[in-house]
Amino acid sequence: MKIEAETIEEYMGQLPEDRQLAIEKLRLVIKRNLPPGFEETLSYGMIGYVIPHSIYPDGYHCNPKEPLPFLSIGSQKNFIGVYHMGIYAFPEVHDWFVEEYPKYVKTKLDMGKSCIRFKKMETIPYELIAELCRKITVDEYITHYEHAWKK
Repeated sequence: MKIEAETIEEYMGQLPEDRQLAIEKLRLVIKRNLPPGFEETLSYGMIGYVIPHSIYPDGYHCNPKEPLPFLSIGSQKNFIGVYHMGIYAFPEVHDWFVEEYPKYVKTKLDMGKSCIRFKKMETIPYELIAELCRKITVDEYITHYEHAWKK
């Protein structure tokens, strides 16, 4: 489900009602729990949470004009996706999430390298997502990112 939008409000307005409710609740959970410094934006066709150029002027190595991406939420054709770069970049965060997930959701975890897929809106573990958001600060992510990508 590719959504063409210029603003987050436009993006939200194009979602089916059940997805609007779930995405709006995810936005609220994320904004309340991400450490200071992350900024909400529309990026890569999804709602993103980035480290802005005002904090990290170098931007994203793939396209330095873009701010450094950290987390995104998006409505895809068959699921809502939560894309969290910390799950991919920090093995201890990945392992913690995989261990905690069954305590919140009875269905099998559907996850890629950084994408957590929710096919049923009622299975989104908002409390677990809140805890995941608190795991990595802006400074911790920048330090790890630079270590991984800077030469």
